[in-house]
Amino acid sequence: MSRWSPQPCPDEPDGLILFDGVCVFCSRWVRFVMRLDRERRFRFLPIQTERGRALASRYGIDPDAPQTNAVLWGGRIFFKSDAALTVLGAFPETAPLAALKIAPRGLRDPIYDLVARNRYRIFGRTDQCMAPSPEDSDRFLS
Repeated sequence: MSRWSPQPCPDEPDGLILFDGVCVFCSRWVRFVMRLDRERRFRFLPIQTERGRALASRYGIDPDAPQTNAVLWGGRIFFKSDAALTVLGAFPETAPLAALKIAPRGLRDPIYDLVARNRYRIFGRTDQCMAPSPEDSDRFLS
């Protein structure tokens, strides 16, 4: 089993997305999910918060140099391409993309890693975590 294989995570809330809050690409991903998530099933936790750092460390993500986002879904935590495809599978508009999970993780994750390694250079980085709008602030944990 790979270090990034889905793992049981029974004591955390379903629908929690752990993300790099200073990464412009990751913040756009969060905004994209919020736009699709009309039922408000997902909540968001920046890795840069105390709780985010603790959760990241618990599951082997370096909080100072995060190499993956993660999602807690169905009592499990998913990483890298599994995380993205799990989230996309939750919405009717993007559910067909979840079929990409049939491709082996060994083929999917190198593409994820290429983007992750270059995300700051390509998309940018901010000095502060993304600030949610007032109507979405209840969806962000700290």
